[in-house]
Amino acid sequence: MAHPEIAARRLRSQQLFASPSREPAEAVRWLLALQAQDYPGAKWSLGLRLPGSRETTVEQSIAEGSIYRTWLMRGTLHFVAEEDVHWLLALLAPRLIAGSARRYGELELDEATLIKSNDVVAQALQKQGPLERKALFTILQQNGLSTAGQRGIHMLQRASLDGLVYQAGVRANQAIFALLGAPPSPLPGREAALAELARRYFTSRGPATLQDFTWWSGLPVAEARAGLESIRSELVEVAFDGWTGWQALPVPPGDPLPPSVYLLPGFDEYLLAYKDRSASLDYPHYRRRTPTNGMLPATILVNGRVAGTWKRVIGKKGLQVIPDFFEKPPEEDRRGFEASVHQYADFLGLHATHPGE
Repeated sequence: MAHPEIAARRLRSQQLFASPSREPAEAVRWLLALQAQDYPGAKWSLGLRLPGSRETTVEQSIAEGSIYRTWLMRGTLHFVAEEDVHWLLALLAPRLIAGSARRYGELELDEATLIKSNDVVAQALQKQGPLERKALFTILQQNGLSTAGQRGIHMLQRASLDGLVYQAGVRANQAIFALLGAPPSPLPGREAALAELARRYFTSRGPATLQDFTWWSGLPVAEARAGLESIRSELVEVAFDGWTGWQALPVPPGDPLPPSVYLLPGFDEYLLAYKDRSASLDYPHYRRRTPTNGMLPATILVNGRVAGTWKRVIGKKGLQVIPDFFEKPPEEDRRGFEASVHQYADFLGLHATHPGE
């Protein structure tokens, strides 16, 4: 389905092109949930959707609590806006907890132990305020709860899934945990929550398919379909060369987009939000550059299509971005790449350097 119109519409719906958002929480709210497994990359994902923004602005929004970081879709870390965290946890967490039962057993984490660890973590945060992961591990150990192996992180993840805590930033590669406030009452019922999840997905990521939505949400197919069916009147079915998907109304203008080059971080929603990514990338090229450790490479996006990968090097003189284009780029794309490097450097508050400097 390598059709340029699909890529162009997704650039618009994902607010990579002509984003109206002006604050980090606005961009997160539009996307509903933004993959944040790679913390520096997730901040840059927001920077791409907030032209002229700075990393410090994103950090401030996280520290102030307008953006939360917690485990959501597919059991991975995401950024989510303050007003969306509770209903998303209510919808998704029970399935994630049930899916962790085997791992809990392997780690000898029974329900009594997890209830105790929740209490210990909550009491520590009530008394001392936000704490780094290492400090919480020490407190758990002092209360007779071993954090050996992966026990510690699974206890903190469970406290997060139970709606007690969230991550309020990262310091020196240590996640900072804070207490999550009480949920509003009442929370939407399951049918309403499924409808809202589908509405926000197809609005911010359309055009997309049911299979894409099922993959992204981590829901069973039947529930994902129920969510989609409940909002069908708000969507329009679109077809391109035999491919059929859904997009929220009103459909954005189909005018050709101006040439564009973006430096996407490895887990950006522009690629990750879809099970079938062929609208935006050439799989053979991409797979040859994808590591086998589960990390996705940062990509160079040219006119909605992945044209290569990139790595960053931060030295004493500033930021250097090393590109690996699939094919030698035309001069226009090369200039676009250089402009994107400067945009990224400005976001980080660094000087953009070039090889040999």
